[in-house]
Amino acid sequence: MSGSIDVHAHAVPPAYRAALSAAGLGPPERRMPDWSPDLAIEMMDRNGIAAALLSLSVPGVHFGDAARARDAARACNDEFAEIVARRPARFGAFGVLPLPDVDGACEEAIRALDVLGLDGIGLLSNHNGVSPGDPAFEPLMRVLDERSARVFIHPMIHPTASGIKLGVPNSLLEYPFDTTRAAVNLVFSNTLERYPGIRFILAHAGGTLPFLAWRIAGIAAWQMGAPADNEKWIADRYRTRLLDEHDAPFDAEIVLANFRRFYYDTALAPGRQALKSLMEVADPERVLYGSDWPYAYEHSFVADARRRLDTEAPFDAGQREAVLRGNAARLFPRLA
Repeated sequence: MSGSIDVHAHAVPPAYRAALSAAGLGPPERRMPDWSPDLAIEMMDRNGIAAALLSLSVPGVHFGDAARARDAARACNDEFAEIVARRPARFGAFGVLPLPDVDGACEEAIRALDVLGLDGIGLLSNHNGVSPGDPAFEPLMRVLDERSARVFIHPMIHPTASGIKLGVPNSLLEYPFDTTRAAVNLVFSNTLERYPGIRFILAHAGGTLPFLAWRIAGIAAWQMGAPADNEKWIADRYRTRLLDEHDAPFDAEIVLANFRRFYYDTALAPGRQALKSLMEVADPERVLYGSDWPYAYEHSFVADARRRLDTEAPFDAGQREAVLRGNAARLFPRLA
């Protein structure tokens, strides 16, 4: 193995800093870590990372003004393309879209993939509360499917979580919860089956999806797919395209098979407990390494996570090599 491929690597390019600052979201309201291509490569070399797929983190580039969001997305994508062109062996990038502006997102996705040649597209788990599988995003899904796009889904705190007061940062729980919501929405909207060309990557081992997989699949089969007489109201109230577009009988394996369509990264989820659950649900060839740097600090997160992947993860030697490099090399052959 000649170094890992990091599919969850964030960038804070000048255009993004400018967009956040113009929206009043710069420091101290939002942490903007030091980042540059040179700093990234120094960190990568210290941690055995051969190549990294760059993406923006939350909150994206849309702050209420669609025209400004389109300009910011274009500027960020131009900077990503320049970074990749200068160091093509070390960097790839997921294009930025001005969602929830769907027309602007379709236009920019085409430009990012067809003109700039970026490696995929980055989405958030919700855009102003709208999940990626929502009917509003159908035009974008068609664009992405036509291009067999690799789509990285990063969590975003759902607007309804603003009132939750647990005495801990909302991101501690709400990021994995919203990743789970996005994944379930993509499955039950039948987006995965209707747009099979899209390769979706879920951050952070899919949030809580691995642990909840059987509950979601089993209840869908028992109460929504083939309900008892006294529970038919559930199937009638919660009609979904996944169930409507499958012939009876509908069983849990249909849902579980959809969960295996996702790719999953290991960022902030290197513990044995999380990975054992993930490996029960995911296709082992679709588990990818992710660092979450620079929002995840190098020594307290990135280095420790790599140590855990090497010493504690429930992988044999072949699986470890596949997670750290081989699986991503097949998904992003340009970086192999």
